[in-house]
Amino acid sequence: MTPPLHGGEQSSEDGGRPLPPGESLYTPGAGPLRRAVERRSAVPLVWLHRAPRWFSPLMLGVLFITGLLAPGVAGALCLAPVALFLAWLAYLAWPGMDPRRRVPRVLVVVVITVLAVARFLGF
Repeated sequence: MTPPLHGGEQSSEDGGRPLPPGESLYTPGAGPLRRAVERRSAVPLVWLHRAPRWFSPLMLGVLFITGLLAPGVAGALCLAPVALFLAWLAYLAWPGMDPRRRVPRVLVVVVITVLAVARFLGF
């Protein structure tokens, strides 16, 4: 059974989750760096969109908890992908975000990065 379509969503061909509204995955008028990042991010974003909704939060949660519990470099190696993933998503969403929504995203990335560095240094 497919979920109902909500305002402006388009149905995907394979019967999975509907695609979000809009004509393009790219930011209009973006500079060359943003265009390159958005172009390279298109396939992973579509893959994440088609994955089950629980996949990303579960993987991030497992990596985060493991990173907090694992000592030393092993903990840092678990926390680093979480920080990178969240930084990547924040970068992609940045142009459309209200400034009040930017601060918490930056703080979360900074805190996880500090935790990863602390684990790497043995704290």
